[in-house]
Amino acid sequence: MSKSIMLDTRTINFLELLGNGRQYAIPPYQRDYSWVEEQWDDLWNDILALRANPKDRHYMGALVVQGKTDRDFLVIDGQQRLATLSILALVVIGRLKQLAENNHDADANRERTSSLRARFIGEKDPASLIEKSKLALNDTDDPFYQDYLVQLRKPLNPRGLSRSNRLLWECFKWFDNKVGAIFGESPNGKELAELLNETIARQLLFILITVDDELNAYTVFETLNARGLELSSTDLLKNYLFSCVKTKTDLKALHRRWQSMLGTIRQERFPEFLRYHLLCEQPKIRSNRLFKIVRERVRKTQDVFDLMEDLESRAELFAALSDPAHEYWIDHPGCRPYIRERVLLRGQQSVPLLFAAWEKLSKEDFARVLKLVNVFTFRFTTVSGLNTNDLEPLYHRAAKAVLDGRANSVSKVFEQLQPSYVEDEQFRRNFELFEVSTSGQSKHLAKYILCRLEKDLSGRDLDFETDTGTIEHILPENPSDAWATAIPEPEWPKQVYRIGNLTLLENKLNRQVGNGLFPEKIGEFVKSRYHLTLAIATDPPNEWTVAQINSRQEELARRAVHLWRSDFDQ
Repeated sequence: MSKSIMLDTRTINFLELLGNGRQYAIPPYQRDYSWVEEQWDDLWNDILALRANPKDRHYMGALVVQGKTDRDFLVIDGQQRLATLSILALVVIGRLKQLAENNHDADANRERTSSLRARFIGEKDPASLIEKSKLALNDTDDPFYQDYLVQLRKPLNPRGLSRSNRLLWECFKWFDNKVGAIFGESPNGKELAELLNETIARQLLFILITVDDELNAYTVFETLNARGLELSSTDLLKNYLFSCVKTKTDLKALHRRWQSMLGTIRQERFPEFLRYHLLCEQPKIRSNRLFKIVRERVRKTQDVFDLMEDLESRAELFAALSDPAHEYWIDHPGCRPYIRERVLLRGQQSVPLLFAAWEKLSKEDFARVLKLVNVFTFRFTTVSGLNTNDLEPLYHRAAKAVLDGRANSVSKVFEQLQPSYVEDEQFRRNFELFEVSTSGQSKHLAKYILCRLEKDLSGRDLDFETDTGTIEHILPENPSDAWATAIPEPEWPKQVYRIGNLTLLENKLNRQVGNGLFPEKIGEFVKSRYHLTLAIATDPPNEWTVAQINSRQEELARRAVHLWRSDFDQ
């Protein structure tokens, strides 16, 4: 962490956290309350363990706050924990209040109720005599928290509450049941108060990190892995943007547009989306510098709405680039196969170029750019295994050239990519050594490659996702000892996943050949409809050896050169 970051870090218990008139506010448009029973149960079990061992302490993780004054703080990271502990405090206070009302040690329990309420929930200002809550939640949750939970009032229609308000209420009921199960319906007020004032207040510890501005908050956040469903980098970026908007009308408009955009791209993908958007104009943007870049560019309301307009114009396309079934492609069905291929090859770095091509080129040329990018990805990343860090500056330059009008055709786009395009001879040599796992997601990649090779050999169109054939390992994944005659055992791990050792075979035939020896397999290979497999069975060798795998993979590599080739490198 940079030494220039201004922050104060210390270990503090829950009681100290809320002491000396400190007040904490959740920024208005930060994420709603989201903890559920899994998180409540974890917290409760920790508290029960502490209650049984009064000398123990339990760390609740880091709590990041931004100081506004010496008593007023914005909660940057930790709102779920603070809200939940405050609700648990209200449960204890509510039960003590009920004891007093039922004349169980009434005077003592009234005093306990008053004292604990002032200590953990809110206290009267000595000048104005107005009670101030120690915790204010976000715009969605604070009215319910203040008007119902803090006042210990039951909502009239719990089913009609918003999701997060309903979770707050369910949290209160859940802890109320747990406290009731431990202490009974008529508990000892002293023991009940000790649960809050001793166990929760003094044995739960936080690492309190106080920062002086939003940038330092974001930087600190990037280094943390706080407990539970805490703030994301999307929330921090959002909070900053909303802090730049001053009027209520503009805030409401921004909130509507923000929610709509996140509905399109999903919250967890927003930093990725924003980074690719900025990469259209600026090279080498690291994820942990996003906040600083946004803060430098966005300082007033108009800047916020200008950024939102730019993002909204690209959000739908960003979502569609990862989904071949997206309705975006209904009017452009020719793009769908390339989108599906792109998802399989994981060519995410190309997003800036695809943004630019969609905006500046015809839709027919956009489809050709998709095809070009897939060829580039297959040669550069999939087969050659080159460093993908080199691709972002390359795609930035290509995107900039398209947006500036310097690359106004697909051939001009290829000129931008050509310096890193893997040439035929190098690609052929790399493919001759290529191997691919046939489990997990890689299984789809192996099937895709074999189907493309089969189509080239047979002329029959195959869809790697719907074709019923299976991947046959000629040297089996689990060969018997008898295979060592043809291929020495130390070679087995090196050869089994090479493309030269893989072929397509009908499921029934694959079950029949199993882990058999090569001569046994040939008898079934001749029955296959796949030309890749028939080619092995035509004039077959007596044994399947490393030399045979090499020879077949060299032949497949020659086919791959013209199958995965740009239209412009003839």
